[in-house]
Amino acid sequence: MDNQLYRLLKLITLIQAYPGIRAKRLAAECEVTERTIYRDIDRLAQITTISKGRRGEGYRFVGQFALYPLDLTEEEIAGLQAVAAWVETAHRPLPPGWKTAYQKVMAAHAKEKKVNQGFLERVGDVVRLGNPAWAPETPNVFPELLQAVIHRRPVKALYHSQSRDQTGWRRIDPYYLIPREHRFYVIGYCHTRKEFRTFRVSRFLELRVLDGEYEKRPFDLNEYMKYTWSIERGASLIRFVVKFSPKVARYVKEEELFLRPQIRELPDGSLWFQVVVNGASEFLRWLWTYGPDVEILEPKQYRDHMVGILRQWLEKYERAQQG
Repeated sequence: MDNQLYRLLKLITLIQAYPGIRAKRLAAECEVTERTIYRDIDRLAQITTISKGRRGEGYRFVGQFALYPLDLTEEEIAGLQAVAAWVETAHRPLPPGWKTAYQKVMAAHAKEKKVNQGFLERVGDVVRLGNPAWAPETPNVFPELLQAVIHRRPVKALYHSQSRDQTGWRRIDPYYLIPREHRFYVIGYCHTRKEFRTFRVSRFLELRVLDGEYEKRPFDLNEYMKYTWSIERGASLIRFVVKFSPKVARYVKEEELFLRPQIRELPDGSLWFQVVVNGASEFLRWLWTYGPDVEILEPKQYRDHMVGILRQWLEKYERAQQG
């Protein structure tokens, strides 16, 4: 291969692997003068944009120019870097191709990491999250959380617990991002509580992705969410039997539910519906969306509860009319 062509390819590899690399180091790596490096950089600048940066800063590519990336994990890259560091300190002789091969791998990985980060940021930009009606606008931490879930990175977050009305810092290993009822939730291991917890994304006030991968603990998402109607996990199982009117039966049958109920169509077109849940509140809120077209048959406790709520509503509206 022509020496100049070889040197240009090596420059591409070095600049991609070490963004901000200076002319002095490039000259040493290529075994030429800095003057030659300046001429080579001018040639490369004819096919792609190279940024010099401010005084004291080195060269880096601008835009999407890159060698083809390799599919290596962070653990594999860390292993390669450890070997390279050991080689430098031990002064052990290695085959001539080792150094150039290592530089090519690091160059490709650096570009792949940048492209992946850009993709995750674009995903975070197009997935729009709402904000609580009466709370200050919270930062969009979705891109960082998505990155942390995909790459198994721990996060440090300032989180507001609505049930306790308390705000505090937590270290979380995020396992899953789950959409529920126009909101996103994170399920992960909370080092503060020493257990797996569910976190609502809009309640993160600050979030930072930490270095390194977390060690994944045994965790079965299906078991964790078993008998959960939507996202709130209860402590005791409740068997509900309800009946939907013929007017809404077809809409109920096409509902996308997280639990699989037992459904039976009755002769008059109404729908018999049975499900076991580990908490009543979310299921009842769903039933209320169907208004008078749904009737709770069992358990009697919740049938009576619904009657009591309807009486309160009726009394409130009657007082308003009388006033």
